Amino acid sequence: MLHFENDYNEGAHPELLKALLETNTENLAGYGTDDYTKRAAEKIKLACQSPDADVFFLTGGTQTNQVAIASLLRSYEGVVTVDTGHINTHEAGAIEYTGHKVLTIPHEQGKLSAHKLKAYLDQFYQDDAKEHMVAPGMVYISHPTEYGTLYSKAELEALASICRHYTLPLFLDGARLSYGLAVTETDVDLPTIAELCDVFYIGGTKIGALAGEALVFTRQPMPKNFTSIVKQHGALLAKGRVLGVQFDRLFTDDLHLTIGRHAIKLAEQVRTILLEKGYHLYIDSPTNQQFVIIDNSQLSKLAESMVYTIWEPYDDNRTVIRLATSWSTTQEDVDQLRELL
Repeated sequence: MLHFENDYNEGAHPELLKALLETNTENLAGYGTDDYTKRAAEKIKLACQSPDADVFFLTGGTQTNQVAIASLLRSYEGVVTVDTGHINTHEAGAIEYTGHKVLTIPHEQGKLSAHKLKAYLDQFYQDDAKEHMVAPGMVYISHPTEYGTLYSKAELEALASICRHYTLPLFLDGARLSYGLAVTETDVDLPTIAELCDVFYIGGTKIGALAGEALVFTRQPMPKNFTSIVKQHGALLAKGRVLGVQFDRLFTDDLHLTIGRHAIKLAEQVRTILLEKGYHLYIDSPTNQQFVIIDNSQLSKLAESMVYTIWEPYDDNRTVIRLATSWSTTQEDVDQLRELL
């Protein structure tokens, strides 16, 4: 059975398991105060060219989004995102659970466009009844987006300019960031993100970590007593070493980019195979997620040999499915996919 359903179903990248095993019997301080976690934070700051940044490690994407957003918003504020944003579609109301509304704008290929954001904010601040409404308190984007698309540097600059005009933090969800950074054609790197975004996170879970996300505050100071805020959310990990050791290894010799490049290389092959076989792509994704339109009559047959993700209906007779590559995808997997299709 071929597995292209997501990029986190298998356990951990061998190099990360090796690092955990090698440090397993060391007695280390808890709650992220160990030397490996401190060293990982320094390596991330170096990679971001942001020596004054604050870095905090959490276990998962939804947890990181919830803690970051709740800590930065006032009680009467909400977070602006596109209607397809992960916090709006696949996090079970985790943001609303903290008392903050998710304010949505129609997406453009999964992305938040600067002109739509400006129009939304202008309309809000010109509304005489705005004191009776949920105020926009920050802006959320993801890179890559839910559709595997990427922002250009110019697009991020435009969003950052609007956010700074309105004094709104720009928060970037980087659950799959290393896959986005590994794309050859992109002009966005970690220093660019650190410069233009106030806060962002670098995902570990989807690039081969057992668990872990690195939340980075650059232009936006880490909220006061942030560790206490994290603990109030039940998100403070006693064995913080589990996250620190893995990120220390991920940011040694650019392992996170090596993993990303591996997945992108194979995703490009998947894309080529789909086009050669006459399939139609739903969206132009340069990352490890490929979206293809399949006749409904083919879905059951494909499912006999391959696990994929149903994404959304395309029309009455066709469905969009997602095929994702990851650190664990092999050349043999892709070759077998070619034979299957």
